[in-house]
Amino acid sequence: MFNKILVPLDGSELAGKVIPQAEDLAKSFQAQLVLLTVGSAPVGEVGEASPEARSEAVARLPAVKYLEETTAVLRAKGLKVTWVYKQGTSPAQEIIGLAVDRQAELIVMASHGAGEMAWLLGSVAQKVVNHAPVPVLLLRVLLPKPPEHKSELDYFSM
Repeated sequence: MFNKILVPLDGSELAGKVIPQAEDLAKSFQAQLVLLTVGSAPVGEVGEASPEARSEAVARLPAVKYLEETTAVLRAKGLKVTWVYKQGTSPAQEIIGLAVDRQAELIVMASHGAGEMAWLLGSVAQKVVNHAPVPVLLLRVLLPKPPEHKSELDYFSM
């Protein structure tokens, strides 16, 4: 049913919680996983398919190291996995664009990733769900934590 599954990751613990489910789906459908991180480092698009484009500086990016390590772990389990790091200011657009470019048939992603800014700027997951041309499996991965700012505490005491 699914031959290629796109898994957007932002390097956060929360986003990484979808990996076991994506792994199970890939095993069930004998599908390839494409791990994607969208970052701000000015490198364009880098992935395994273009090692010549990977300079030493790019290889040291934490996001690239994370993608390489995660790929190695999944391959050790017998899965077909590739990774892509894309530069971009709109993660949702980059996710959707890569899904189209790589002919992904499913996007598996977390409902929340790194940072509290998602509440202010709008959810990347929500944008992907609303605009993706392929099915999106959105997994709720919130970790409970107390509010950090006094203003948040005031809000909850109303």
